[in-house]
Amino acid sequence: MIQIATREVYRNRWMSVREDDIRHPDGSPGIYGVVDKPTAALIIPVQDDGFHLVEQYRYALSRRSWEFPQGTWPDDRQTTTEELARAELAQETGLRAGRIERIGSLAIAPGLTSQNCDIFLATGLTPGEPDRDPEEQGMRQEWFPRAEVERMMRTGEIVDGPTMAAYTRYLLHG
Repeated sequence: MIQIATREVYRNRWMSVREDDIRHPDGSPGIYGVVDKPTAALIIPVQDDGFHLVEQYRYALSRRSWEFPQGTWPDDRQTTTEELARAELAQETGLRAGRIERIGSLAIAPGLTSQNCDIFLATGLTPGEPDRDPEEQGMRQEWFPRAEVERMMRTGEIVDGPTMAAYTRYLLHG
């Protein structure tokens, strides 16, 4: 596919949406809408054969969601995703990692967004106070044993795609 033209149709401090006119390989015209967001960091906080998860209200789903801590900077800040991972972990859970290791990355939703996400394993955790953004009001954090996290995935209690994909990456990292 060849991009013929592009135009931004929306922007806020977390994302932009663009509409691209394209030409397919057979020459026919087409259009794509793309959500552009900066690379995110997802953190798998491991402790005592279990994981720390956060639960928050996800507006687009109209429900609460259990997930691994994850996010992006809400501005054009230029840092490494490791710095972002450490900041997100502390902000959402209050936990500080003695060791953080990048174990892979994933495409969030390649049919919809250009966003990628780096996956980090956080160990040597020490507790602290979270410092959540206003959008994270009502967020809570809890530790779950591994078997409980797997049960939550099987039963649909955990529906966050990046969390499930990161857990698979964790298992393969082993």
